Amino acid sequence: MAGSVSVGNEQASYRRGRRGTTPRWYVDAVGLWCALGYATLAVLGRQPGEPPLTAFFLLIVWTGLPPIGLYLHFRRREEAFPLSRLLVWAVVFRICGLAGGPFYEDDFYRYLWDGYRFATTGTPYGAAPEDSFIDPGVAPVMQSVLDRINYPELPTIYAPVTQSVFLLGYWLQPGSVAALQAILIALDLVAVALLLRLAPPRNVLLYAWCPLVIKEIAFTAHPDGVGTCLLLAAIVLARNRRTQFAAVMLGLATGAKAFGLVLAPLVLSRARIRHWLLFAATLAAVYAPFALSGGSGLDSLQEFARGWEFNSWLFGLLKTALPPLEARLALGLAFAAFWGWYYARYVRTPGRHVPRGDWVFGALMAASPVINPWYLLWLLPFAAVFPSIWAWTASLAVLLSYVTGLNLQDFAMHPYAQPLWVRCLEFGLIVCGFGCDLMYRHWGLRNGRTAAAADLTLRTRL
Repeated sequence: MAGSVSVGNEQASYRRGRRGTTPRWYVDAVGLWCALGYATLAVLGRQPGEPPLTAFFLLIVWTGLPPIGLYLHFRRREEAFPLSRLLVWAVVFRICGLAGGPFYEDDFYRYLWDGYRFATTGTPYGAAPEDSFIDPGVAPVMQSVLDRINYPELPTIYAPVTQSVFLLGYWLQPGSVAALQAILIALDLVAVALLLRLAPPRNVLLYAWCPLVIKEIAFTAHPDGVGTCLLLAAIVLARNRRTQFAAVMLGLATGAKAFGLVLAPLVLSRARIRHWLLFAATLAAVYAPFALSGGSGLDSLQEFARGWEFNSWLFGLLKTALPPLEARLALGLAFAAFWGWYYARYVRTPGRHVPRGDWVFGALMAASPVINPWYLLWLLPFAAVFPSIWAWTASLAVLLSYVTGLNLQDFAMHPYAQPLWVRCLEFGLIVCGFGCDLMYRHWGLRNGRTAAAADLTLRTRL
């Protein structure tokens, strides 16, 4: 078998030699093509009102498919992707987002307000924005922010580490979403650098040039990238056997969003008890100052978890047969069973492997009553380490969730209601991607068995 592998490698090298190296201008041409798409999106985002949905989806296809084709090209040729091009164009795309600013979203007003309250009162928690509607002490720049906050009757739900990023944005420039975008873009580029420690550049291309990542972080300033960056740092540190620092990073990642708690036990599965205690102490240190001052955002988070539903898949199907509470319970138990199965499988595998965050977060989102596009920021880094058709199909398909009554300007619909065809198309595409993965795996295993049998026959004859 070793001999056949050697021959195979020689044949691959020979084929690469005949084909030659892909010219760098080819990569730059794809980068320029995508940059034109993001620049157009930035211009549309600066116009009054929201960009037309048709133009948005055309530009998502424009910018989304070429990087996937480029990845497949370099993978098929078994060729190294030029790192400098990967990073330069990743920065260019994010600069387009910074220039364009948010659209289809108003969550950033809450981020700006939380940063202001954190800076002026010492805590963003405990008071709802509507409590300040008649406060004459609110500066005019922040009053314009306050007037645009969604669900002003609810205190903030964002976790303490994320709130620290909002505070930093306020210190840089009060009421400026551009300052917040710049911070989040910097953290996202750090995440790209960390991914390069876990996967080859051609795989990292899928994340660094992904339209969902650029739209949700660079354009819209969603802060989930903060937790993702910290989680990747923890995994890199754990693989380098710096477990004590990994435990701290995991505590901070969970302190950025509770999603981090889903993967923390996997990263620490081979750690000592003192590392677990360090993780718990870090998480406690993040929350304790706010909890002692009267709030930590958990009340609003519980309200969100109990009653909200948007763009769900399995929950949307199950609630047609069960009451919402029972549907949530059933799916929660199903996810817990899946997580337990994967944990048992992971700890039996020797070595310090990257956990299948794509599987774990994918299962969590499939069972969740709410699937916002930016939730996939937790999943996609792992889909770069373990590329799959379903995950990168999902990175494009989930953007269909922006087809709502509000963005359709259909006043007969609830603002966040979706036409039935949207979910059918969105999740139908993802299921088709998953089916393609299964077929590809089946063919790969069958071809591998055929090659092994042929090699055995040849060696027997020799």
